[in-house]
Amino acid sequence: MTDDLYERGMATRRAVLGDAHVDASLAAATDFTGEIQEYVTRNCWGDVWNRPGLTRQERSLINLAMMASLNRGHEFKVHVRGAVNNGVTRDQIKEVLMQVGFYAGGPAALEAFRLAAEVLDAMETA
Repeated sequence: MTDDLYERGMATRRAVLGDAHVDASLAAATDFTGEIQEYVTRNCWGDVWNRPGLTRQERSLINLAMMASLNRGHEFKVHVRGAVNNGVTRDQIKEVLMQVGFYAGGPAALEAFRLAAEVLDAMETA
């Protein structure tokens, strides 16, 4: 099912995460997981990511802090790439993760630093 909110969400999702990631996510969707892909595209990317009040950079930094704090490694790595696509710098990512270290704990920050370095290094060599 597509509609204006879905289409706006798809455009934002592709702009932030890149076509390759979105295409892979959609290609992997099954009868069981297809509806969650539509839901996320419409409600997260179409609505929340397009609300006024925060820039895409600010939303990316918030996502990094939340994903690191919740120890959601896969999504954290996806959003590191998205943050860079949104113009977030390596130093800004480092500062967010330093704050995670204090508020969410050392193990969460150490894992996030490891994952972020993995993504950032791969992006630099690509």
